[in-house]
Amino acid sequence: MEINQKGLQKYQNGLSHKNQLARLIWTLTWNVLARPFPRSAGSSWKRFLLRIFGAKIHKTAIVYSSVRIYMPWHLEMHEHSCLAPEVDCYNVAKIIIGPYATVSQKSYLCSASHDIMDRSHQLITAPISIKEKAWVGTSCFIGMGVTIHEGAVVGATASVFKDVEAWTVVGGNPAKFIKKRILKDD
Repeated sequence: MEINQKGLQKYQNGLSHKNQLARLIWTLTWNVLARPFPRSAGSSWKRFLLRIFGAKIHKTAIVYSSVRIYMPWHLEMHEHSCLAPEVDCYNVAKIIIGPYATVSQKSYLCSASHDIMDRSHQLITAPISIKEKAWVGTSCFIGMGVTIHEGAVVGATASVFKDVEAWTVVGGNPAKFIKKRILKDD
């Protein structure tokens, strides 16, 4: 079966010019006014910048300077949530980080892709939700439409394409159930 290249030639970016301009201004603002801060320093300033661009971000949320956020107006972070160093938050659709949830360094949150069955390869999106007390380990990929439920742990370097049940540990590519997460009593 031959691939019809004419379909790809008909691709049209579904994001408006206004959206593209807003992202350009956002990227310049973040790179000049936030990235120079070392690691997690300047948290209140970075939260302020994110709020100016429409993020809903709690006063105790932490966003590291090296984080890349595609559209801050699609970001919601609750109390004591964290986006660690070098997280790539490709939030074409909404991404919600719940209370006490952490997304560890170098992870990629991907809320968009392209419809591989459509000849013109149109953009498709779906939100990502990382619930309360969940932890996404280092260098993970979280795909569009995924919910990491309360207390779940995604092991380092895992690729998650389906929802993760509450209080479970998953790992691998694709991520699979490893065990239940049971907290020890003090």
